[in-house]
Amino acid sequence: MVIQENMTVQKKLEILSDAAKYDVACTSSGVDRKGSGSGIGNSVACGICHTFSADGRCISLLKILLTNECIFDCKYCMNRASNDVLRATFSPEEICNLTIEFYRRNYIEGLFLSAGVLKSPDYTMEQMLKTLRMLREEYHFNGYIHCKAVPGADPVIVEMTGWYADRMSVNLELPTADSLKMLAPNKTRKNILKPMKQIQIGRLENKGMPVFNRIPFSEEDGYDTGRYLTTAAKAQTTSDIVLPDISDIVTADPSGSSFGLIKPPSVNRGFVPAGQSTQMIIGATPESDYQIISVAEALYQKFDLKRVFYSAYISINDDSNLPALTQGPPLLREHRLYQADWLLRFYGFQASELLSENRPNFNTLMDPKCNWALGHLEQFPVEVNKADYYTLLRIPGVGVKSAQRIVRARKSANLTFEDLKKIGVVLKRALYFITCNGRMMYPVKIEENYITSMLLQVKEKLPLGIEAASAYKQLSLFDNADFTSANADFRSLSQDNFLSGLGG
Repeated sequence: MVIQENMTVQKKLEILSDAAKYDVACTSSGVDRKGSGSGIGNSVACGICHTFSADGRCISLLKILLTNECIFDCKYCMNRASNDVLRATFSPEEICNLTIEFYRRNYIEGLFLSAGVLKSPDYTMEQMLKTLRMLREEYHFNGYIHCKAVPGADPVIVEMTGWYADRMSVNLELPTADSLKMLAPNKTRKNILKPMKQIQIGRLENKGMPVFNRIPFSEEDGYDTGRYLTTAAKAQTTSDIVLPDISDIVTADPSGSSFGLIKPPSVNRGFVPAGQSTQMIIGATPESDYQIISVAEALYQKFDLKRVFYSAYISINDDSNLPALTQGPPLLREHRLYQADWLLRFYGFQASELLSENRPNFNTLMDPKCNWALGHLEQFPVEVNKADYYTLLRIPGVGVKSAQRIVRARKSANLTFEDLKKIGVVLKRALYFITCNGRMMYPVKIEENYITSMLLQVKEKLPLGIEAASAYKQLSLFDNADFTSANADFRSLSQDNFLSGLGG
């Protein structure tokens, strides 16, 4: 291990921003907070992610690690204790200076702060808390802050951090407890779930809501997803069929988590007002898509998470317990999981409807919604002028916005295919599954093989990099491949002025 010696702030930034690239943070802030007039910055609910890297990652946050020194030895991690890499650690003052200086130069709109485990979980979490407290109380930074919680840290430190952060996240790391034991032996599922539950309780109590009476996502928007479910689907909800992989999530005991251990700070923005998220590595262990999506569903239902992120495994270390990837990270699989996750959160689907133990993985050739529709042709065609909102959501080519527009528009007139096109329905997908005023758009056979072959001719738009997995490339603040102009601006700052602005 190479330890820092008289390292400049810029060198630390180079090391610790590069080390943070494996944390996924592409999410809107979820917090609307205007400038107070006395502090610096504001937070816009949907504006934090308006800039993305070449591989789709958000770059409008200053995404760094407090330290890449780590006492843990997770087999998949670049920063594991046994790796011989250059190590660096920011002081809280250095992070505050960087955040404020970058914010003033309009480079960033907020901070994403994670860390290796330096000395102990408590010590690391204390340094992160010190950083956030300094930013809020001394620098009066009012912008968005996403902070990782370190599993195993004292609940008092976690709670205090939650009063200064907008969003917190605890990485689940791997889908099952067995995989965690195999690849991250220093971490336990219990230590990961405990702060998750603590953050959930804190958010609910801070909002004056009954602590354990979770409100499902879509009900917050006034929708009742349960009304669509068939009798069979209702009988197969997560709570009824508890896979061994999610039993510890479904049965998480809230009595082990605490909140109200400390007095909130005087500047009260609410406790973790943007909610919490988590991240799973997929492809490093043998879990099926069904297991992974079932774990995500259980986390949404039992921990009130805002997002579950899926991170395609990137082969960094040599270890007999890790898979050898010959074709790069499984980005298409990651994409299918995100599509399915969207169906869980916005379309009222259940994991058990999308996959099963007999059909455990998503079709790589077709998105999960089309795949589901092809397996349930008995429910089609759907008459768009009569079907309820939840039935419309299940039609391939009909999204949430277009379904809402259909419901509103048909109050004044019967819709035609031309109207649907104007509304935004993707007719080249939907035409096999709908009728307008009792008629299909073209004479179509409702037959699985025929529709499958026709849908496969409709080229699916995939995120950049998936079709050429070997081209996968992580973003760096010091990358000049696709951000020439931005880096030119960065380099235009004189080194002296830059460092003087940092106090370095």
